[in-house]
Amino acid sequence: MADPKFITAPVKSDRMPRGIPYIIATEAAERFSYYGMGAILPIFMTQYLRDASGALDLMSENEANQRFHDFAFLGYFLPFVGAFLADAFLGKYRTILLVSVIYCAGHLALAIDDTRAGLTVGMVLVAIGMGGIKPCVSAIVGDQFGASNQHLLSRAFGWFYFAINAGSMISIPLTPILLKYVSPGWAFGVPGILMAVAALIFWWGRYKFVHIPAPGWAAFRQNFDREGLAAIGRIAVIYLFVAIFWALWSQSQSEWVLQAERLDRTFSLFGRSFELLSAQIQTLNSIFILTMIVVCNYVLYPLINRFWRLNELRKIGLGLVVTCGSFLIIAWIESQLSAGLKPAVAWQVPAYLLLSTGEVMVSVTALEFAYTQAPKRMKAMIMILYLWAIAFGNLLTARVHGFIANADGTTKLPGATFYLFFVALCAITAVIYAVVSRFYTLKTHLQDEAPAA
Repeated sequence: MADPKFITAPVKSDRMPRGIPYIIATEAAERFSYYGMGAILPIFMTQYLRDASGALDLMSENEANQRFHDFAFLGYFLPFVGAFLADAFLGKYRTILLVSVIYCAGHLALAIDDTRAGLTVGMVLVAIGMGGIKPCVSAIVGDQFGASNQHLLSRAFGWFYFAINAGSMISIPLTPILLKYVSPGWAFGVPGILMAVAALIFWWGRYKFVHIPAPGWAAFRQNFDREGLAAIGRIAVIYLFVAIFWALWSQSQSEWVLQAERLDRTFSLFGRSFELLSAQIQTLNSIFILTMIVVCNYVLYPLINRFWRLNELRKIGLGLVVTCGSFLIIAWIESQLSAGLKPAVAWQVPAYLLLSTGEVMVSVTALEFAYTQAPKRMKAMIMILYLWAIAFGNLLTARVHGFIANADGTTKLPGATFYLFFVALCAITAVIYAVVSRFYTLKTHLQDEAPAA
C-alpha cells in the first residue's frame, strides 16, 4: 500500500521539481557502480581470471570482448522485467529498492570469487539489477514534470546524463588502480558499496519526488492494445538506427581499452614519467560528455539552427555521422599497430572527442525522445525501447566477434578491417535513417499536474 505522504502527481510550478536532485544523485552513484565494474572487466578477464585451484585461467581478447558485450546486452535487455514490475504491480519506487539488493549481490559475487563461475554469477546478478533499475529511474525524471515546467524537462535530462558521466568520471580512473595495486576484490567491492549508497539516497528522497501509482495489470495489458502497439512500432523504428550507434559506442569500453593496452601510455608531468592504465582511458568519454553537453546545447546547436533547423530526429542523424569519424581514427591507429609502430595513446583522444559528441547528439536526445514520445500510460514501457537499442547494439557486436573467430585464434576481420566494417555499417545506417526519419511525426506526452501548493 502506498505511503500517504507520497506525492502522486506533479505540482503546478514553473521551477525545477524538488525531487530531481535526489534522483540525479541516485543515478550518479549507480553509474559509478556500473561503470567502475565495467571499466575493469576486459582487463580482469584477460589478465586476472583464475580457476578453482588459483591458477590463471585467462580469456583471449576476442573471447573477453564477446563476453563483455553479451553481459551488456543482458543488462540492457532485462529492463522489460523492471518495467513490468513497476507498471503492473510495485510502482517504480519499490521496484528500484528491490532490484538494488540483487545489484549489490552481484558486486559481492565478483568481489569474493575471481573464477569463471564467480564472474558469471556476478555479471548475471548485476545485469538483473541494472535491468530492473534503468527503465524506472529515467522514467521517474519525466514523472516530475507537468505542463507548467515542461520547458525544464530537457535541462533535467541533461543533468541526468551529466550525473551518469560524473559518476563514471570518478569510478573509471579509480577501479583500475584498485585492480592493479590492491586486489580484484576491492576493485569490484567499492562499486558495490556505491550501489548501496545509491539505494540509500533514493530512499532518503522518497517524500520529495513524485510517485506515479502503478496502473496495475489490467492497465499494463492495455499497453498492447492497438494504440499502444502503434506507439511501440512507431518509436521502435527510430531506435533500430540508434542500436547501430550503440554497437559502435560500446566498443570504447572493451575493444578500445584492449587497443590502448598495446599503445604507448607513458607521459611526463613536472619532470616525472607516468604510465596511464589502459582502462583509465575511458575517463575521456566522461570528461568530453560533460563538456559537449554544454557546448552542444549552448554553442553548436544554436549555430547549426541558423542554417538548418534542428529537431530530435535530425540531432540523432547528425550524431551517427560524427560517430563514423571516431572509428576512422581508431582504424588508423590499428593500422599503425599492424605495421609494427608504437603510436601514442594520445591518438585516441580525438576519437573519444568525436564519439562523445556523437553520444550527446544520439543518446541524450534519444533518452528525452523515449519519454516525450511515449503515451502517458506507457512511460516505463517505452523507455525499454531506448534501453533495448543499447542491448541489441551490444548483441550485434558480440555476435560479430563470435562470427569472425577462427579456430586457430585469429579472426576473419584482422586489424583495422574490424573497425572499418563498423564505419561502413554506421555510414549506411545514417543514409537509410535520413530517409526513414522524414516520415516520423513528432509528438509530446507529459503527465497531468496537481494544483499548486
